[in-house]
Amino acid sequence: MMSNLGRKPLLLWFDLTRDRSTEALMAQFSHVCDCKLAKSVTAAERQQADMICMHFDRPDTLNLNLLLEVKRNSPSIPITMFTVQHSEELAVWAMRSRVWEYLVLPLTSSEMSRYLDVLKQLCEVRRVANRQDNAQQIDHLPSLPDSIRLTNEHHKHKALGKVMPYIDQHFRECIDQKDLAQRCGMTTARFSRLFKEVNGLGFVEYILSKRMNLAMDLLANSQMPITSIGYEAGFKDPSYFARAFKQFTNCTPSEYRQASQLGGVISEADPLKSALARVLENALPTSAAFHKNR
Repeated sequence: MMSNLGRKPLLLWFDLTRDRSTEALMAQFSHVCDCKLAKSVTAAERQQADMICMHFDRPDTLNLNLLLEVKRNSPSIPITMFTVQHSEELAVWAMRSRVWEYLVLPLTSSEMSRYLDVLKQLCEVRRVANRQDNAQQIDHLPSLPDSIRLTNEHHKHKALGKVMPYIDQHFRECIDQKDLAQRCGMTTARFSRLFKEVNGLGFVEYILSKRMNLAMDLLANSQMPITSIGYEAGFKDPSYFARAFKQFTNCTPSEYRQASQLGGVISEADPLKSALARVLENALPTSAAFHKNR
């Protein structure tokens, strides 16, 4: 038993990367751990590992299900999940799956040091307990996160992740679509196409809908003058704001305010996309005109 206490932790690695980069990661641990590459799911039980390390670059359904299978086959061995692709949803899934540690690569020196310290403590506790199998099978496995099940959609959203918060905060200002495309590393045409796929609206339509929704909220819940509301929502031309608003809602700003504050029924507007299309067609023929009037 004492000799077991003194030996290095044995880490059994599963390479679930597309570029087969696990051996390079294993090398970072080899100076303090014995590292072996797993050949099959059942190898974990045969090797009697102190830790199972599952290395992902971009986790998908197949590989995450493999993690759950390993957990079922070897419930007494803790699992560390290493991943390049990170999301809060994926981290929550890992914790619900009873993964012992969830680490996002690349590791900093402080993260590596912390992990090795707690790994050493874990190994000592398990060896003192003479490797008693007190772990239980997972009774209920959590469903896979949407970002994994819908990998293509997830990557589309991720591609725009750098700019969507900016757009939602600055939609009342002048925003250059070309500049946003460059921030995402795309051509303007690709950015425009992807933006519509993800949001269901083109870039100009999206900005216009955000402004209209803000204007309607201010009309219904404030006493601000209508002209001031137009400016607050990002419209620099009051007459354009009035025209666009009526085409969007089928009523004037004054009528909308009166009906909403009296609790009346506002005349039913066209579906969002139809209304936006009509505004763009009749009052906003080009994106240049949009920038000019806002």
